[in-house]
Amino acid sequence: MMRKLLLCSAAIAAITTFPASAEFYLNLGAIHVEPNESTSHLNVIENAAGLTPNSTELSVNGDTQVGFTFDYFFTENIALEVVAATPFTHDIKLKGSSADGLSVGETKQLPPTILGQYHFFSRADHFRPFIGAGLNYTKFFEEKTDPALNNTLISVGAAKAGDHVALELDDSIGIALQAGANYKIDDTWGIHAMLMWIDINSDAHVKVNGKTVQSIDVALDPIVFMLGARIHF
Repeated sequence: MMRKLLLCSAAIAAITTFPASAEFYLNLGAIHVEPNESTSHLNVIENAAGLTPNSTELSVNGDTQVGFTFDYFFTENIALEVVAATPFTHDIKLKGSSADGLSVGETKQLPPTILGQYHFFSRADHFRPFIGAGLNYTKFFEEKTDPALNNTLISVGAAKAGDHVALELDDSIGIALQAGANYKIDDTWGIHAMLMWIDINSDAHVKVNGKTVQSIDVALDPIVFMLGARIHF
């Protein structure tokens, strides 16, 4: 909670220190998150199911949503950007061994990100590439388990019929790196494109009746793409 408060305070402080003449842009379009995940092995489930040790991990698919970013220019070349989107939904499956492709469940997540940016060239130029770096906070919520996982846990003796099986993922705070370009069509409209890498690390917990039966270290580390319209206010 303290880290969340510090992050919010830093964002508010940065925005309120901008001069009144600061330029403001809204970028609105499609944003895609493609996880480049790596996870620890599901050793407890492997042992209970008689699978080869260290043979099973998790896989997480990508998702596309509506993205909107807000750019505040307080000099001609220096800006602060806030990246937001509608919630992403990711399917989670087992990867490796004879259980490959078994559906574990799904989770929703929101990854708001704050970045400091440097924009090349001058304000009068139509094409302006930029680079950025900042901080990301990813909130996981509405995690659900798949009946296939429940049945598997029952079959290997890790759960009983009627038990409540749940999946929980811890929130994450990490760095974000960004590159992109804006193209000005006229004084109001333009095109925005960006590519971003985010350091997202979480712990996933499979719980039976509130008790954790398997914890997995999950590094999502996604690549994020966005293409959309740019509006100058």
